Amino acid sequence: MNLSLAWQLGTRYAFSRGSNLSLVGWIAIGGLALSIAILVIVLSVVNGFERELQTRLFGVLPHLSIYGRSPMPAIDGQHHSLDEITGVQGVAEFVQGTALVAVPQSVRGVLLTGINPATYGRVSSLGDYVATDAPEPLDNPLEQLEPGKFGVLLGAGVARELNAAIGSKVTLVLPQASVSLVGVLPRQKRVNVVGIVRSQSELDSRAAYLHIEDAQRLFRLGLNIHGYQLQLADLFSAPQIGASARAVFGNQPVIVQSWMRTHGNLHQAIIIQKQTMFLLLAFLVGVAAFNLVSSLLMVVHQRSADVAILRTMGASTGTFVLTFAWLAIALGGLGVLGGIGLGVLIARSLPLVFAWASETFSLQLMNEYFVNYLPVEVRSGDLLGITAIAALLILVSALYPAWRVARTRPAEVLAHE
Repeated sequence: MNLSLAWQLGTRYAFSRGSNLSLVGWIAIGGLALSIAILVIVLSVVNGFERELQTRLFGVLPHLSIYGRSPMPAIDGQHHSLDEITGVQGVAEFVQGTALVAVPQSVRGVLLTGINPATYGRVSSLGDYVATDAPEPLDNPLEQLEPGKFGVLLGAGVARELNAAIGSKVTLVLPQASVSLVGVLPRQKRVNVVGIVRSQSELDSRAAYLHIEDAQRLFRLGLNIHGYQLQLADLFSAPQIGASARAVFGNQPVIVQSWMRTHGNLHQAIIIQKQTMFLLLAFLVGVAAFNLVSSLLMVVHQRSADVAILRTMGASTGTFVLTFAWLAIALGGLGVLGGIGLGVLIARSLPLVFAWASETFSLQLMNEYFVNYLPVEVRSGDLLGITAIAALLILVSALYPAWRVARTRPAEVLAHE
């Protein structure tokens, strides 16, 4: 009975035509909705960066790299031993070194990597981001790199700066000297651009790929390689797997480098930033939620006569506590639902708005980040967490008005009516 009466009273006070919800109440609801929307938008953007870091950047870059201190032979036994380590999903040999990519009147430094197109998909999703001039989509675009033809894949940023396209000829210049009839010259090779890497990450501005056999010829390695790249099932198991991988080589001097060394600080910064922003903006939601107290106190003041009459008719204190709890949920629910809806709508629209603004006004706002666009991911877990915290704060905000109602003395109130 108390619960049914509380439900009816709370609904009447909040939504009936005669309730006249004050301007303060609507401001409180609007403030709560705005603060929740801001929290949803900020967390969605941080989630987007975290997702792109893990899927796009870590999907293309190897999780673990093993470099020999000097070129090493590609031994099948070592390859199989690395592949059998628990947690390793794939292993591939590689050749890597710095180089210059030159065209008339322009030059660009790149990290030149020699890969085997048939096996590189085990450690990288690079092929998913390669654009070619093939008339039909290829199952493995990396197969455009054919041994002996010296084809090269250029990052989109490198190609753009050099004004190079698929089919263009560029010159690779290596920091190694060759002796010729005219003296000592840097080693160079004319190559053909067979594909463009468009991962929309920092990789696009510094990467170039050759077939591993062509890279071995350029670096004069014979059949040797520079090392192995590994893909891991769990990114955070890199230190343990790195130690196991080092043991495979015994006394052979190798350097084991994981993603934690190159991008670990960035990943940790994103996680800490998300936690910090959630905490700070949760305080903002708390302030907006407690603004409902003023609205509820207005209702207490406006409905003091109704409360007094009901108290004289035998309504219990618990009934009014439940009434204001439901009233807080009703008013706060408007703010929470409105904020969630508004936040999701704006968050999902941000990438398109950002892309339009960048293109229209020639802005380059994301050039300093590892992706050059604005990533956004709305996660249901975050929405549930925000809703739970807001609901808790809303219920707490109902305690003081309920306490004020419990102290109401019907005789004093009705004497002034």
